Amino acid sequence: MFFHFRNKFPQLDAFWDKYLPFQKRLEVPAKTILLEEGKVSQHYIFIEKGCVRLFFNNNGEEKTVQFFFEEEGLASFDSFVNNVPSQCSIETIEPSVVYMLPRQYAIQMIEELMIEKGFAQMMLQMFALRQTHYINEFISFIRDTPEQRYQNLLKERPHIIQRVPQHYIATYLGITTVHLSRIKSKIAKGKTHF
Repeated sequence: MFFHFRNKFPQLDAFWDKYLPFQKRLEVPAKTILLEEGKVSQHYIFIEKGCVRLFFNNNGEEKTVQFFFEEEGLASFDSFVNNVPSQCSIETIEPSVVYMLPRQYAIQMIEELMIEKGFAQMMLQMFALRQTHYINEFISFIRDTPEQRYQNLLKERPHIIQRVPQHYIATYLGITTVHLSRIKSKIAKGKTHF
């Protein structure tokens, strides 16, 4: 589950192994709901293979907040930490292999690891990176046009364009699939002039 920490803390392999029995490995098809909006997040999710999205329902329309890929972990953070209903759903986009660690063991594991040298600093850095990412996304959503946001995706995270279906990218950018098609067409035509 917390395999992405192992690279930074190889000396703790035996400790990580202690929590292996509490993890559930799932091989699931695309469009599998791992957490439903309105339910309390009871598991930390680690993606071994596949792609997952975090989204919410806005008056019958789905709005994608973020995409997650191999070697990334996630939960509906506020729900997971504060034991409150989640504002978002978590769903697989591709056939995926995920590990689910129950909340009680994830919290216990983090509490035990906090005494290990460097772990608290690494956790703070990880949270700061994710927070910075979300702030940048928020600013971009206000400041940039949909075309600029799509261009940013092409430049900074092309793997999203390559792996995620167009209708999910459109909900992530806050536009319709028709608008996204127009943007892609405009960009393609622009490239042919060079």
